[in-house]
Amino acid sequence: MPRMVFIERDGTPRKVDAPIGLSVLEVAHRAGIDIEGACEGSLACSTCHVIVDPEWYELLTEASEDEEDMLDLAFNLSATSRLGCQIIITEELDGLTVRLPAATRNLLLG
Repeated sequence: MPRMVFIERDGTPRKVDAPIGLSVLEVAHRAGIDIEGACEGSLACSTCHVIVDPEWYELLTEASEDEEDMLDLAFNLSATSRLGCQIIITEELDGLTVRLPAATRNLLLG
């Protein structure tokens, strides 16, 4: 089974199993990683924002226009930012490393 690494907000790396076909958000929730995912992966918020390690970023499918729009709302946006609900684990992503941003912005609570 593929594995992936989450770099927690305090800098601690956590290696977790990442079943093929699940999103990074789903993997995080299964592993008890602190990612909110307020819209439950429906691409209506940016609370599952992750910063993909640059060496992995080019292996991801390109972000859709809808994902780009939601990323514009994310806190601490970086050049390798993506939404965890939109990254689907494949065999090729075995070892994927993502960092949790310092904070998130939940506009659904407004």
